[in-house]
Amino acid sequence: MFAWLGQWYYGLPSYPNLIKLQRHRTNVTELSITRTTPFLKAVLIVILAIFLFDVQGALIKHMGGRYPVEQISFYRNLFGILPNLVLLLFSAEWHRNGRSFGVGLWPLALGRGLLLVLAQLCFYTALVHMELATATTLAFAGPLFVTTLSIPLLGHKVGWVRGSAVLLGFVGVVLVMRPGSDAFSLVALLPVAAALFYALTSLSSRYFDKNVPTALISIYGSVGAMFAALALLIYKGDPILLDNFPDWLFFIAMGSVGGTAVFLLISAYRMADPSSLSPFEYFGIPFSFMLGWVFFNETPFDSLFPGVLFIVGGGLLVVWRERALAKQEKAVVGNVIED
Repeated sequence: MFAWLGQWYYGLPSYPNLIKLQRHRTNVTELSITRTTPFLKAVLIVILAIFLFDVQGALIKHMGGRYPVEQISFYRNLFGILPNLVLLLFSAEWHRNGRSFGVGLWPLALGRGLLLVLAQLCFYTALVHMELATATTLAFAGPLFVTTLSIPLLGHKVGWVRGSAVLLGFVGVVLVMRPGSDAFSLVALLPVAAALFYALTSLSSRYFDKNVPTALISIYGSVGAMFAALALLIYKGDPILLDNFPDWLFFIAMGSVGGTAVFLLISAYRMADPSSLSPFEYFGIPFSFMLGWVFFNETPFDSLFPGVLFIVGGGLLVVWRERALAKQEKAVVGNVIED
């Protein structure tokens, strides 16, 4: 399956498409019918990836009642390495550069694993103790943190539009958490902390040379997170022996589903403009609500509304502003070239 996904991403024809190309290589009309546009393909991949992330969350919630989150994080990263290896093997750039597994900033590449494992531990603990949809919704504070932290870490300038969007989103986070009410608990801070650590992980990838394949950076991060989770598990001294086959299947499925989701998301964001694809990530909120309702009998309407609208609205406003600025920059560059 992973090989087929790699062929789909890199545009290599599958066997049925190869037959069509051989039979109709001169028929441009029929070729255009059998090919989907890159943007539509990228949108479908993003939606599938977000659904798989929520499926992974449901599996973690199911297993979290019996296994420590450090052990869940270890297996998630262990089994999640495979899809990134497949993506790396299909990377033409990696083959052109001699198939090297070296990374110039390898301490940072492995150090990202510490941020990743902190994000996982916070989010996985939240999934165990909160409704699936509520924890997922609060984790969507990630884009707001990325916008905010890009100012000190990357030197980006954030105007009043994006600043207002970030403020609007954080108002939504507060409304969902409901501090001061009887329903509030400190556990509600965990998915927000996870969003912060995930944002730092994402921003740290900007320090690597563009020639370094994304999949290789992800592999280093997964390896670092895997060993960090293992060290924490040994330090706490509470690992639980996997002595039954069904639990092995759950862990393999969890890691494979999560790794495949990362594989698909990376592929989509390399196929089309990320700012155009970001709004489709919010499909994760209804997906998580559906999974929580079907498998855990959760219907957190009261805790989600109206805060979820502020979070989604703030995130979409950031995306809209990013796209507008990108268009302005392209127009300026085009004018300079013409002059």
